[in-house]
Amino acid sequence: MNVTLVFVLFSLLFLGAPVFAESPCLECFKVAQEELKQCLDHAISQEDKKSCAEKQEAQAKICENGECKLERDIRDTRNEVLPKKK
Repeated sequence: MNVTLVFVLFSLLFLGAPVFAESPCLECFKVAQEELKQCLDHAISQEDKKSCAEKQEAQAKICENGECKLERDIRDTRNEVLPKKK
């Protein structure tokens, strides 16, 4: 009886817990931010820091035009497929 109760409780815990997966868009921005941090840690001059910032801006633009655009397109497609409530 106790084993069954424990099994049921653990099953509910694992099945009931939401799984939060980060989106590819958010992950892309996090990677770009981490690369900026590493670049700034190794930067010596102001020019190096400026170069780091420019690289991060370029990476963010790539994210925006790549993974983020893809996510928006998928989300828009899902919204079009679902019937709208009146």
